[in-house]
Formats: sequence, C-alpha cells, structure tokens
Amino acid sequence: MTGLDESRKQVAALRHGTVVDHLNQGMALKALEVLGFPTKGAALLGIGLESRKMGRKDILKLENVEITPADIDKLAVFGPQATVSFIRDYKVVRKVQVKLPDEIRGILKCINPNCISNHERIETRFKVERAKPLDVRCDYCERRIREDEFVLL
Repeated sequence: MTGLDESRKQVAALRHGTVVDHLNQGMALKALEVLGFPTKGAALLGIGLESRKMGRKDILKLENVEITPADIDKLAVFGPQATVSFIRDYKVVRKVQVKLPDEIRGILKCINPNCISNHERIETRFKVERAKPLDVRCDYCERRIREDEFVLL
C-alpha cells in the first residue's frame, strides 16, 4: 500500500463512533445539523459519493459519538434507506437499518406561512404520505411538502 492510501485509510477509519451510510445525496450536512456537531471528536462528511445501491449518496462519520434510537428515527427524513453502524475498536459491533416513521415530529418546519405551527409554540407534526420521494403532510394545516422543500427547524 502506498503512503497516500494508508493516510486515506487513517482519515476514513473510526476507532469508536457512529457511521451513517446511504443518506440521500446532499443530506449529510442537514443530518449533522439535526444530530448536533460532536463535542468529543470529529465529524467527517462524504457528499455525492458513488453508490451501486443509490447512484449517489452521502455518508456521515461521527468520532466518539453513539447516537440514540431517537436520533436514528430523525435520520429517516434524510435517508429512508440509511444504515447506522456503531464502531468499537475499528469494528462494526451493531448495524441498524433506519425505518421511516409514519409521523415526523419536531424536525421540519411547515412552509405554509399561515400555519399555526409557525405562530404558536407547538411541536411540528407531519404525516408521511409517500416514502419515495419523501412527501409529508402537516397535521395542522394539511399542507403537503416534498423532500426538496424541507426546511429544518
């Protein structure tokens, strides 16, 4: 192996942490915003990487971070096909397939300026209408919002 290949391996490999793979293209930074930047390690984002499964994908690697089941549910918005791998001593100790919930709460903002969720202190709620492409409906004003229109809170 050349020195260049070895340095790439060192940058890409995690000793401890979480890898979120198969995020929709362009969604890694938004997923990182929702999860929060790690305070005990680094975050590595791969954006627009080639994927046999998806064509193009994003990947997120969080050093020294183990995300919670609630965080995993939030990730479904950014990649319904995503997988979450928990890493210990450079080995995958557990792998979880993200599952798109029937309802998405407290992550997205309704794009309808007249929606009550934009004027009152209430948690936003959206019903999932379609998984691919992701399409949701606001519980309060019933406005449908497509994946390319999503606005994070």
